[in-house]
Amino acid sequence: MSCFLALFVLKKGMKYLLLYFFSSAGENFEQTPLRRTFKSKVLARYPENVEWNPFDQDAVGMLCMPKGLAFKTQADSREPQFHSFIITREDGSRTFGFSLTFFEEVTSKQICSAMQTLYHMHNAEYDILHTPPTNDKESCSSTGDCNGTSVSKLQRFNSYDISRDTLYVSKCICLITPMSFMKACKKVLEQLHQAVTSPQPPPLPLESYIYNILYEVPLPPAGRSLKFSGVYGPIICQRPSTSELPLFDFPVKEVFELLGVENVVQLFTCALLEFQILLYSQHYQRLMTVAETITALMFPFQWQHVYVPILPASLLHFLDAPVPYLMGLHSNGLDDRSKLELPQEANLCFVDVDNHFIELPEDLPQFPNKLEFIQEISEILMAFGIPPEGNLHCSESASKMKSLRACDLVSDKRNGNIAGSPLNSYELLKENETIARLQALVKRTGVNIDLPNISKKDLKIQCDEEEFKIYQLNIQIREVFANRFTQMFADYEVFVIQPSQDKESWFTNREQMQNFDKASFLSDQPEPYLPFLSRFLETQMFASFIDNKIMCHDEDDKDPVLRVFDSRVDKIRLLNVRTPTLRTSMYQKCTTIDEAEKSIELRLAKIDHTAVHPHLLDMKIGQGKYELGFFPKLQSDVLSTGPASNKWTKRNAPAQWRRKDRQKQHTEHLRLDNDQREKYIQEARNLGSTIRQPKLSNLSPSVIAQTNWKFVEGLLKECRNKTKRMLVEKMGREAVELGHGEVNITGVEENTLIASLCDLLERIWSHGLQVKQVRNKYSSTLQRILLDSERRKSDTSPAMSPLRISLVQDMRHIQNISEIKTDVGKARAWVRLSMEKKLLSRHLKQLLSDHELTKKLYKRYAFLRCDDEKEQFLYHLLSFNAVDYFCFTNVFTTILIPYHILIVPSKKLGGSMFTANPWICISGELGETGVLQIPRNILEMTFECQNLGKLTTVQIGHDNSGLYAKWLVEYVMVRNEITGHTYKFPCGRWLGKGMDDGSLERILVGELLTCHTEADERQCRTPPLQQSPSMIRRFVTISPNNKPKLNTGQIQEAIGEAVNGIVKHFHKPEKERGSLTLLLCGESGLVSALEQVFQHGFKSPRLFKNVFIWDFLEKAQTYYETLEQNEMVPEENWQTRARNFCRFITAINNTPRNIGKDGKFQMLVCLGARDHLLHHWIALLADCPITAQMYEDIALIKDHTLVNSLIRVLQTLQEFNITLEASLVKGIDI
Repeated sequence: MSCFLALFVLKKGMKYLLLYFFSSAGENFEQTPLRRTFKSKVLARYPENVEWNPFDQDAVGMLCMPKGLAFKTQADSREPQFHSFIITREDGSRTFGFSLTFFEEVTSKQICSAMQTLYHMHNAEYDILHTPPTNDKESCSSTGDCNGTSVSKLQRFNSYDISRDTLYVSKCICLITPMSFMKACKKVLEQLHQAVTSPQPPPLPLESYIYNILYEVPLPPAGRSLKFSGVYGPIICQRPSTSELPLFDFPVKEVFELLGVENVVQLFTCALLEFQILLYSQHYQRLMTVAETITALMFPFQWQHVYVPILPASLLHFLDAPVPYLMGLHSNGLDDRSKLELPQEANLCFVDVDNHFIELPEDLPQFPNKLEFIQEISEILMAFGIPPEGNLHCSESASKMKSLRACDLVSDKRNGNIAGSPLNSYELLKENETIARLQALVKRTGVNIDLPNISKKDLKIQCDEEEFKIYQLNIQIREVFANRFTQMFADYEVFVIQPSQDKESWFTNREQMQNFDKASFLSDQPEPYLPFLSRFLETQMFASFIDNKIMCHDEDDKDPVLRVFDSRVDKIRLLNVRTPTLRTSMYQKCTTIDEAEKSIELRLAKIDHTAVHPHLLDMKIGQGKYELGFFPKLQSDVLSTGPASNKWTKRNAPAQWRRKDRQKQHTEHLRLDNDQREKYIQEARNLGSTIRQPKLSNLSPSVIAQTNWKFVEGLLKECRNKTKRMLVEKMGREAVELGHGEVNITGVEENTLIASLCDLLERIWSHGLQVKQVRNKYSSTLQRILLDSERRKSDTSPAMSPLRISLVQDMRHIQNISEIKTDVGKARAWVRLSMEKKLLSRHLKQLLSDHELTKKLYKRYAFLRCDDEKEQFLYHLLSFNAVDYFCFTNVFTTILIPYHILIVPSKKLGGSMFTANPWICISGELGETGVLQIPRNILEMTFECQNLGKLTTVQIGHDNSGLYAKWLVEYVMVRNEITGHTYKFPCGRWLGKGMDDGSLERILVGELLTCHTEADERQCRTPPLQQSPSMIRRFVTISPNNKPKLNTGQIQEAIGEAVNGIVKHFHKPEKERGSLTLLLCGESGLVSALEQVFQHGFKSPRLFKNVFIWDFLEKAQTYYETLEQNEMVPEENWQTRARNFCRFITAINNTPRNIGKDGKFQMLVCLGARDHLLHHWIALLADCPITAQMYEDIALIKDHTLVNSLIRVLQTLQEFNITLEASLVKGIDI
């Protein structure tokens, strides 16, 4: 007979005791009987039942002994094993269990005889199944190492002989609580076990101690500590206050020792992104500790899916669930990872806890600021003597860490700054000679710099030192993790989409509703954060977090976790207002460790409550009998019910009401009549900067006015600093060289700079509003002004005229973007659009020009009603017009944008007679349109497609149909109808067979036209013409006198400038680079410069015969192919170059595109630059006999000195990885 005892604690003082019986053998006959597990059953529980919280017997039975009952002999290790577990009900509520499993001697002769019989049966079955054949006996005896021998040894080791062996069986006592006081529960169980194994009986019967735990020891109130008596000593538990991180009582130290910092952060990332997670260990408590630690570190988010830290053997089918889960699987210590068959392993995070190993799912994004995050955690761990890489099974490593001195830690380069740790930095420097000399020198000047006594205060901690260190490490690590989310989601509230209907309707239609403006939130984040955040925002835990935010409008209704997180966010916002910091991806360390640590220290130093001591119960004589080594069956009559009254049930009832009253009084005290405030405005200004930040108790009208004036000055100063910083960042290194900044302030992402500017604009817009709204002050005020402006503008622009400057039209564009859900998101998108159009200052000036409306909306002291400050504010914003921002185009990459196309044919050469069907394809940095058919004789059209980004090339052509399939196109204009960006794509070439170079399509490279804001006001059909980069690429016989003839010096200069432009491109930071296509194929690009090289000294062709550079290259190809066929090859390198050259010429000629001969030359130059072959081809062509035939003696290509110089210049491109735009090499697979 074996049993386990479960003590079930339900609420403040409502508890139970349970007893189970275990019997019935398992079916695994491969294992010896002592290695088998057996089913278990409850013997008893106390109290027997609680109506409002029924006891789940099956769940507790499986989790107390997940593998069932076990037997051992005196030869086996029988150390008590503690583990905790958790029961999650269908409604999501959780109950914590703490179990201590130990072994007691089996006194029943029937059970001992049954075990002996099982061994006889097992040995007999094994002999039948494993006896080797007769012809193998000799081989067995000769080798001396057959299976039978080794197994017989194993059997003898695990055998059971009733005459000489003592049989032991597992027994379990369990304490179940509504909250996870793991350390206290473990001590209670250990002392109960000690009471029955000690030679001397305990001072009181066990029933007295258990009754005390069940009914007389309350849960400690929030923010308080509690001491109660165990069997042999006091036990202390403490509970965080409502303003601290939630209760967590598992040792974080163990997780980092088992896995190491890197693995913990990777596991943490997998949990946040809701991958399937399987923990694997021989120790149940390790499974529970790792699972609870990872979920606790998620604060303020909570795991929403299947959560079974200890998976009983009977529930292994749970691993097949196609949903996210976090489960713990027990290992027997023999099977390795390869023997586990797990489904969906591509999305599984497998953690072998015992072996310091983690297997990550595919495509796992990196946690933001991962390296700095790991560094901060490592500093804390090393301060507590824990190596960041973990020290599992490394006794040598552990002993080294224990003997490591603090100075060794400081000298360790991996450690960095050990801020906020128990290390005494001054003690490290006390023996430093330099510090001593400096101290003596300063003392001679009469200044006393005695170093402060920073030794630990003489606070007597009520728990032992090791336990206190666990508390310290836990809170420090948790604060660091919580700080990451506080920093990343500091402004999450403004992106929450509040429902327009009542809560019931919203909850009913929750699946169809969007609760968070993800597009706008992500547009404000640093670019390195996006891979992680874009996936995290799609998780169930984030959606539930936002749902809680929506459902809890009032402070009293708030979820406790949400309340703590929001208070931390508020502190960060307050800090940013007082000392404005730029929102960047720069890592910001945790600053709340000391405060959190102090709270715990105070609770442990001064115990708030002491529970009633255990006492004798009203028991019958003979009850509570003590028997050494056996846990007795307890007396149910004294443990079934608790005392009639409990002083802990009524405590501090009016505390919340008193707190509410204080808040109400404080709010009323802040209220001042508007006239009174305006009366003191001037007085406040005169006080200047002599007044420091006032105390909350000093709320006179003049001080309030002064504070508001300080806000105005602070906002203006921040605006000045922010605009300067943004300009320096945008101008990059050139600004630093000109003395406008320091190198260390560059490198901040443009995305975060503009998000920071939006934060500033929101604060300016909301300062001094007459009617304070709870949310979206900035955007709603903007909308009111915009609507008022719209009513006064009744005129509409002609459909085909150029874009007019219209604040209202820009706002309409933003409102039509369906991806942006919230008012704040729309307001920020409008700011981005205005910056990109260089109209932000102008638009805001127009908005603020309506003084009557401003006066109506804002109080007298508001920033927007301080005329001088407002003018300076607009002036600072005007400076943004000096640089080009693409902050709207590059952020909202998935929106639909209308584009307007204008094709300008030659007016002189009969464009109106064109009979073919034209088409066009526009490419940008974010994609291309595909082929768009243009209606015949239509030269202007508008179409809509997904954002293309900055436009780079236009492919234009026709199908060569009709009688007059010849088209001379001067240029193409394409305009983004939202941003107003206009690109010009010069052509100046014919499209048609028999005309020009016979091309039916051309690739045009465009440039963004400079915006002239004032000039755009006047009506203008098209922008002024620019010289076409392709105009010079005419065949030799057409208008030779009109072409500019360059000498060799000018050609060399053009080549140098083209190559230098490419080199500069790659040496710039990636975000500052322009268009590489323009540098290759533009007006002063590499293709144009090389055309000049090949056109110099080109012999004049015969009359009516057009000769192109491509003709020369084809003849050179024919020559080299003939030479190779005749096997007249000078050298191997020369042969390789010739083959490459011929291969590229052939591939380009075989392309299905009708790009003409000059288009083919452009493609060859681009491919040669990509594959670093241009300098080889120049050398090859310079030595080719065809060159002598087709070029004059003065030609540059025949001057070896100039050719060698050209080759050296082109060789500088070899170090760069040139990636060509798809439109340039379409149809070529080489």
